[in-house]
Amino acid sequence: MLDEQAKKTILRKIPHGLYICGVKDGDERNGFTASWVMQASFKPPLVVNCVRADSGSHAMIKTSGVFALSVLDSSQKEVAAQFFKPQRIVGDKLADVDCIAGPETGCPVITDSLGYVECRVVGSVDHGDHTVFVGEVVGAGVHREGDPLLLESTGWQYGG
Repeated sequence: MLDEQAKKTILRKIPHGLYICGVKDGDERNGFTASWVMQASFKPPLVVNCVRADSGSHAMIKTSGVFALSVLDSSQKEVAAQFFKPQRIVGDKLADVDCIAGPETGCPVITDSLGYVECRVVGSVDHGDHTVFVGEVVGAGVHREGDPLLLESTGWQYGG
């Protein structure tokens, strides 16, 4: 029998960074806070990005086949918080944030971040309440040096 409390406690100890995932579908664009992200391969360079299956951003990734991940620095907790709520509730989350269209994908990239990767979806796994998107890195840029924002340092919990 699964010990629910033990499961929750241990799964929440898996370290996660916080990123802003920029997505687009035609002229529509959005961003959301992502934490279930990791590098998955050197050659080709792949990252894994897990996205809630019932979100508008999920639908945009499925349709466009692209996404970008902006790496937040350790002082950008408020930026991560701004992107947590769904677009259908808060409206255009990118309206008050300096961003550019990624040169390879056109997805929003936060200019006041440590840097970014742009990805083309090359595979996905649809099980559970999140889809695992495998993205091949097709573009990248470094904006500045710094330490990345970690979920643990915010006091928030997403997992378990």
